[in-house]
Amino acid sequence: MTTLDTAPAAVREAPVDGEPCVLLKLGEVVLKGKNRELFERRLADNVRMACRPIARVDVIRRHGVFIVRTKDADPATVDRLAQRITDVMGIVWAHRAWRVGKDLASVERAALELMDGRIGAFAVRSRRRDKRFPMTSTELDRHVGGLVADRYGQPVRLKDPDHTLSIEVDRDEVFVFSGGLPGQGGLPVGMSGRALVLMSGGIDSPVAAYRMMRRGLRVDYLHFSGMPFTGPESIYKAYALVRELDKFQGGSRLFVVPFGKAQQQIKSSGADRLAVIAQRRLMLRTGEVLARRLRGAALITGDALGQVSSQTLTNITALDDAVELPILRPLVGMDKVEIMDQARRIRTLTISELPDEDCCTVLAPRRAETKAKIDDLRQIEKRLDVGELADQLAASVQEHRPVYGSA
Repeated sequence: MTTLDTAPAAVREAPVDGEPCVLLKLGEVVLKGKNRELFERRLADNVRMACRPIARVDVIRRHGVFIVRTKDADPATVDRLAQRITDVMGIVWAHRAWRVGKDLASVERAALELMDGRIGAFAVRSRRRDKRFPMTSTELDRHVGGLVADRYGQPVRLKDPDHTLSIEVDRDEVFVFSGGLPGQGGLPVGMSGRALVLMSGGIDSPVAAYRMMRRGLRVDYLHFSGMPFTGPESIYKAYALVRELDKFQGGSRLFVVPFGKAQQQIKSSGADRLAVIAQRRLMLRTGEVLARRLRGAALITGDALGQVSSQTLTNITALDDAVELPILRPLVGMDKVEIMDQARRIRTLTISELPDEDCCTVLAPRRAETKAKIDDLRQIEKRLDVGELADQLAASVQEHRPVYGSA
């Protein structure tokens, strides 16, 4: 299998005779048939929005690829754009490329410039999207490969090369690049609707949010603080987590509910071993009220089957009974090591591991119920009038707008 050099192209003092740009390869978006136009349009909008703090860009759609161009042709700016775009859901690869004229001499100059100083075996991979170009892909591979080998003495190795020089012949120009940055894949954020994430300060819920954004959901976040019986540390953590996750969608909103007094009411209701499940049902009810206000069609949690006592199959069923909206649990079949690996990759793990006193510490019975009965929970909720309580909690939310990259 051919390897792809994933190191970003180096910024060059003397650029090749062409225009630096970013060539984007799409994933499953290209399989969408009649709806593909809608998906690509949304994806192009998301790319423009992600790039806005760096530079204004034009996104040109062609044959399953996007070409990102900017009037600021500084190679360093284009490198920053390529790196930023890798966080946009729906992109599989971002290639820092040179856009050159559709003539053999321009392709030769770009290829020789890009391979200058590289050590190790190489391969040339050409793709001729425009069949009017006088050389076939195989002929172009051999011609350019021969020039590079003659100039620099590098050996050609078609299987597992150290470097891959790519040439893509398009309608009006040719793109030449070596290496690329892997993207997130998935679907463009916003194509699957909107949902609300119940965001703790832990490891699981940020990963759950990421996985659902990757499936095209635009998400808002709801955090329950133990205030006034705990400090604001958990809010700071939730804010930092949402700010980091904002790179995947932009425009994120965090809603914070002071939950301490409601927990005190649950504790006073005689819930005992059912207190944790009763508390989580109230959180879901509050989330449902807020989600409907925000036009969200689902709730998202970080539940993983069997990970803790409240996440047994019986208890998960009892939680589903609390609300009418569907509850999405993208981590349900994952183990803790898998979740931590993904949290590390999306750069939320370090934040999640910071110490804090979350709201769950306020209500922690010696032994939690692993087989909660729905009828018993409904009796507790009847005494508390949880419908009214959920409305009050949803009305008390404070809204924050963490922005990726902000201080």
